[in-house]
Amino acid sequence: MNSDFRRHEPAASYYHLRSEPLQQALCQGLACFVARQQNMARWIAAVEREPRIYCLGKCYCGPSSNDDKARPHMESRARKTVLLTHALAGGVRELAQYQARGGYSGLAAALAKTPEAVVKNVADSSLRGRGGAGFPTGRKWAAVQAECAAEKFVVVNADEGDPGAFSDRLLLEDDPFRIIEATTIAAYAVGARRGFIYLRKEYTDALAILKAALQSARHANLLGNRILGANFEFDMEIVLGQGSYVCGEETALLNSIEGNRAEVRGRPPWISSSGLYGKPTLMNNVETLANVPWLLTHGADQYRDLGFSNSRGAKLISLNSLFRRPGLYEVEFGISLREIVEDIGGGLTTGTLKGLIVGGPLAGVVPPQLLDTRLGFEEMAAIGASVGHGGVIAFNEHTSIADLIEQVFRFGAYESCGKCTPCHLGSPAIARMFAARNRGEKGGESDSSYFHEIVEALKETSFCGHGRGLGEFSKSVIDYYGEELARCLK
Repeated sequence: MNSDFRRHEPAASYYHLRSEPLQQALCQGLACFVARQQNMARWIAAVEREPRIYCLGKCYCGPSSNDDKARPHMESRARKTVLLTHALAGGVRELAQYQARGGYSGLAAALAKTPEAVVKNVADSSLRGRGGAGFPTGRKWAAVQAECAAEKFVVVNADEGDPGAFSDRLLLEDDPFRIIEATTIAAYAVGARRGFIYLRKEYTDALAILKAALQSARHANLLGNRILGANFEFDMEIVLGQGSYVCGEETALLNSIEGNRAEVRGRPPWISSSGLYGKPTLMNNVETLANVPWLLTHGADQYRDLGFSNSRGAKLISLNSLFRRPGLYEVEFGISLREIVEDIGGGLTTGTLKGLIVGGPLAGVVPPQLLDTRLGFEEMAAIGASVGHGGVIAFNEHTSIADLIEQVFRFGAYESCGKCTPCHLGSPAIARMFAARNRGEKGGESDSSYFHEIVEALKETSFCGHGRGLGEFSKSVIDYYGEELARCLK
């Protein structure tokens, strides 16, 4: 199989960072943008750099640089800590230490069951995908398991690119064996013998840590043939992304592994039946998989005991640098946004809260009057917002709605794969419109009807969640910040 971008030059030219060194890289993602007042010189330098980098996973110290080495504050606010046990201990990167702390007990428990029983265990836990859509994990595993095929794949989506979220980076760096163990459990459950970790290039430290962990697992017969003495073989490798936000979408990611342009595929067929190289494929993101060893060890009932309603278990939330206590927190679903902002985050360092963007820049903005909304998939969707990756970006009065729209659409235009017209042409049109307005250029008044037409087209006709997300972001601005928006439009 060929995942070498260099051998596919037309496809390789699509990617932003294929030959870009990331030492001293500066971030201009949304979390850094709203914190630009904290270090305006660094922000200006970031904006002037090409190619652009839209998240380094260091939103807790934004505006951030890749040279920032400080670890974020980390804390568990859940009744049972599922995800941060090793991160809170300073990170567990050696196999012997991981096993001494109970590592690989989840895989041992899985191998003592039939694959069908493992899938049922995951389904009974009510675990849902942590990458944005919230799809039931057990149903996804069952669909791949049910496929009759000589070859299947498991893919770890480690292309967390949502500016404002850094949970996956910390899990990969502090707990690499947990992700390897979880992927191996998933492979056993669905009948796959080969796997891939698709890792975003911006996570330079995670790459070295994962490479070393995979090698250690192979030497200990925890990857390869007869894992833990069972009649089961599985191995995995890393594919390093070259810079594309759209690769976070599962079919675009598969195209990228195959050496093609990272464009979204039409569905059906679903990847559970025709995924990587046309074979049945299971894909989960890092945080979703990180839950699996714990729930296999402790049981589905204990996992379901956490959370509320249709959102069960633990969730990682990333708080940006405008909070008094930025960092990575493990919470249970059901916590209110107000508790996240005022209790966990301690409020803002300066200014007054103007809004929250939860789950990435392509999600609805939450105004202060809706802070009593509880963190849950359906509850957030009901107010036009999202759980997403759990990034929580607070912004204050230093960021106008016009500034916010320009920044989000500038990001959206740059990262568009160009496959569909609303996103390819509509997003730069709105970015230019608000850029001209914000700079006070002659004729820079934004056209209200044109803006609303593009937003509607993005929501209704975009091929994937990139364009639709831009539309949903805009709809929330229209709904909750309509008066300020109206002053920007003619």
